[in-house]
Amino acid sequence: MCVILWGVSLNAQDKWDLRKCVDYAVANNISVKQEDIRTRLAELTYKQSDYSKYPSFNFNASSGVNSGRSIDPKTNSFTTQNIFYNSFGLQANVDLFNFGSKKNSIAANRFAFEASAANVDKVKDDISLNVAGTYLQVLLNKEQLRIDSVKVQQTNAQLSNTRKLVRAGSVPELNAVQLEAQLAQDSANLITAQGTVIKSLLLLKALLQIDAGVSFDIVTPPVELIPIEPISSLQPEDVYRLALQNLPQQRANGLLLKSAQKNADAARGFMYPNLSLGAASQTNYTTSKNSPQFSNILPAVDTLGYVSGTNQPVVKNTYTYTTDFVADPYFTQFKNNLGRRFGVTLSVPIFNGMSARTNWEKAKLNIKSYELQQQQDNLNLKQNIYNAYTDAVTSLETFNASNKTVSAAERAYDFATKRWTAGLLNTLDLITTQNNLYTAQQQRILAQYNYVFKMKVLEFYRGQGLKL
Repeated sequence: MCVILWGVSLNAQDKWDLRKCVDYAVANNISVKQEDIRTRLAELTYKQSDYSKYPSFNFNASSGVNSGRSIDPKTNSFTTQNIFYNSFGLQANVDLFNFGSKKNSIAANRFAFEASAANVDKVKDDISLNVAGTYLQVLLNKEQLRIDSVKVQQTNAQLSNTRKLVRAGSVPELNAVQLEAQLAQDSANLITAQGTVIKSLLLLKALLQIDAGVSFDIVTPPVELIPIEPISSLQPEDVYRLALQNLPQQRANGLLLKSAQKNADAARGFMYPNLSLGAASQTNYTTSKNSPQFSNILPAVDTLGYVSGTNQPVVKNTYTYTTDFVADPYFTQFKNNLGRRFGVTLSVPIFNGMSARTNWEKAKLNIKSYELQQQQDNLNLKQNIYNAYTDAVTSLETFNASNKTVSAAERAYDFATKRWTAGLLNTLDLITTQNNLYTAQQQRILAQYNYVFKMKVLEFYRGQGLKL
């Protein structure tokens, strides 16, 4: 959607306001996308660990051929037959008790995922502030360009009027030469200001990651219409209190500390016994010929002896059998070979090179590290907020002072223009007065935009976003 809007805007040469610039930068910045990928990886880790609390259930199947002397999978006896075998199995396992190690690991991964999401917000906020600062710089440069353009027009008008007076013999030629030199200087300043505007727009396009060769411009609202909170509502202690609650960096620090605490609890659980329940079912088929099959029954008569005193034989009927060995049918073997297993396993760590306890000690030190990092970041935050407040107050006072300077310079220039028109002031003094007004206007516009930006930074520290 953003790409489509971008294409339409550029084709129509639409001007972008600050909100559109910030939204586009947040949606398309590579750093945001990279941080978003890290967050999705953390989410997958959390989800996978959450699924681990459910029983595992697996199916396996195997097939193969045994040749030479090998063990018959069916009878577990040695054989020299060439045997094809096929087996299937089901296994299930569930942890019954593990001193909370699995539960705490899940909680640690959840806090880590939430901290990663907070880092995404931090990157977005940083980009938004950078874009806002660059946007205001473009506005400042455009305002400087406007002032330079007005000054060129004024000097050009004065030069035109002076040339008329020179031709009439009212003023010397020197006056026109002085104004020509001033016009050349003003024109050079105008060209420099034009280049500065172009460069600042290129910088803004770089932040938005828009191709440098694409036509691009921004809306130029009057600076006084940019919404600014009153300085009285941005007292540093109040801002700091809100920042601790709302800024993504502080939220991420708190979540990472909770994650470290849960990891320590999980590591401690690994030092205690683990109880699990397991079940399995297994069956197999082989082509080994170990089931007898009787065939080729041959009848016979055995003479046992004779009746006493006679030649009458005593006989016995016998049968001769030929025995062949065959493999049982496929599904018959599956039924006959089916086996089941149920069991409870108790695992008690006794000595494992102190790895479990060492991991627990490391996890506790990790908690201390995150606590110190949180303290340091909070100290830096408070310092930055007080600096921002001081900068905002100073820039406001500077802006108010520059307003007075411009008013005085305008009155002086108006008075000097009247005297110059009446022939009571030389051209050099008029140019000096005009340059004083120009400098005062430059300083005022710089102070005004500096004040706006400093106030935006102070507003930003409240963690409630930029008011655009």
